[in-house]
Amino acid sequence: MTEKSVDLPQECWELVFNSLDHHCHFESLSLVSTLFLSITDQLRHTLTISSQVVPLLPRLLERFPNLKAIEIREFEGDLNSLLYLISKSGLDLETLGFSNQSHFPLVGLRELGLRMSNLRKLNCSKLGHFEDSDLFIIGTCFPLLEDLDISFPQYNSRFNPNGSLDLQSFSGVVTDEGIVDLALKLNKLRKIDLSGNHFITDKSLHALSLNCVLLSEVVVRDCDFITQNGISLVLRNSANLNSISLDDVGIPSIDSSFLESFTYAKTLSELHLSNSFISDELLCSVAEASLPLKKLTISQCYNFSFVGISCLLYRYQFLEHLDVEGANFLTDKSMIELSNFLGKLSFINLDLCSKLTSLTFFALIRNCPLLEDVRMERTNLGVEEFMVDLVINRRVKSLKLSGNNSLSDECLKKAALCCPSLQVLEISYCPTITEEGIKDVLRNCREIRHLEMNRCMGIKNLDLNFELPKLEILQVQGPGIDDEALAIIAKRCQKLLHLDLEGCLNVTAKGVKEVVQNCTRLREINLKWCDNINVDIVARMVFSRPSLRKIIPPCDFTSTDKQTIFFLRHGCLICKG
Repeated sequence: MTEKSVDLPQECWELVFNSLDHHCHFESLSLVSTLFLSITDQLRHTLTISSQVVPLLPRLLERFPNLKAIEIREFEGDLNSLLYLISKSGLDLETLGFSNQSHFPLVGLRELGLRMSNLRKLNCSKLGHFEDSDLFIIGTCFPLLEDLDISFPQYNSRFNPNGSLDLQSFSGVVTDEGIVDLALKLNKLRKIDLSGNHFITDKSLHALSLNCVLLSEVVVRDCDFITQNGISLVLRNSANLNSISLDDVGIPSIDSSFLESFTYAKTLSELHLSNSFISDELLCSVAEASLPLKKLTISQCYNFSFVGISCLLYRYQFLEHLDVEGANFLTDKSMIELSNFLGKLSFINLDLCSKLTSLTFFALIRNCPLLEDVRMERTNLGVEEFMVDLVINRRVKSLKLSGNNSLSDECLKKAALCCPSLQVLEISYCPTITEEGIKDVLRNCREIRHLEMNRCMGIKNLDLNFELPKLEILQVQGPGIDDEALAIIAKRCQKLLHLDLEGCLNVTAKGVKEVVQNCTRLREINLKWCDNINVDIVARMVFSRPSLRKIIPPCDFTSTDKQTIFFLRHGCLICKG
């Protein structure tokens, strides 16, 4: 790069850098010049904080003045103190997440609210000791919230000697009182996830549907006291509702008012049902409601049949996303018939549909020209091996085919021929796939950037005689891969970013060194359960490959706090896995 090119106006460089798909590409650019360092620092909008990062946090918050989103993960310290530090940074955050914490950070969040009242999205899911008083604080501190996730709080509870739940043992719960208070304070709320809050009732949904007029997305899974009446209130009262996610619907039965309520949901474009008793009558009622439906999920649902699903798909031939995981009544014949209604489909999930074979797969490739993402895990893919007319579909980017015990090299080769633009391939736990099959796939699909083939016991080596210039993520867990295979990976996959070798018992330090030496962009490597790798290699990896940002070391690796901070100062996080 010449000095003249660096002297272009800063606005031009910002446009170029903003076109990159991830901020990880900023790191190498920041080394070019002080101008590039300044630009990339200003363009960084997201930051993930863990316990190891905390010592460096004041410098990071100062370095990235335009941060809009902070995610706190794997944090074991004082959350109140951390939020207080963030509140003093002068940032104007729009998104904050601190899930999986032992308690609600009452003091820290109140301090944050005094300085960052513009927060739009808050994720405080899976918290311990979470109760109504915490919701009162959220509603008061962040009146502009649009997206709130308070799902699956972790209750501290115990059982009585007779096996019944001791309600007095709960340290705190969310009830209707807290949700009603939120509904009154957050009049800009658009999305809320209430899943796993076992003590809220239909009263909560009623308050939200009446007071939050902008409400467009509601998630209420695993809420024991939410009934069809509550769901009906949301469908009838929320004029802007475009997505609703439910489970356990229709147990023990579906009432007529619930069926009728779909006719009021004029803007509903996404309906997600799981583990529910959904009769053909329900599916036909949704069909007759003439909704602008784009996404339909009926995962692990039961009691419906081909009659109901065909009625619905015939009416919604503009559907883009279809998830019918676990629909065991589906056969190749029925899916081939249904595929004629799916001309606009871009995603389909047929996981656990055990009667489906490669005939269904190739029918979808042929009849769904806009299809991009296909999931057929744990089906009978590969059983039918007789000839079918192969049609090339260049739109398909992702195939997730793991857990197919009969998937053969020949079937996989045909899939690769039909999907030459493939970028993501998952074939983990497919025991009949060999290196010959995967070689043919990689030879035909040169756009692959994400490959998972964990526990594929038929793949012992990868004798590749061609480059894989776009492969960035590779998972090869299990004992099949050895040092020889790693040497080939290091030679042919030099743009690798993430490598997962968990449980590779035949890999030693020799093979890992080959990868670290040749893969100059490597950012993450997982060596968990790699028992034949000397733990001393961790330090050498950090110092010899500056691009590394995360290492999951062998299980017997230990480091002091001082060593962990030392590695972190070199830019690499050592994790437990």
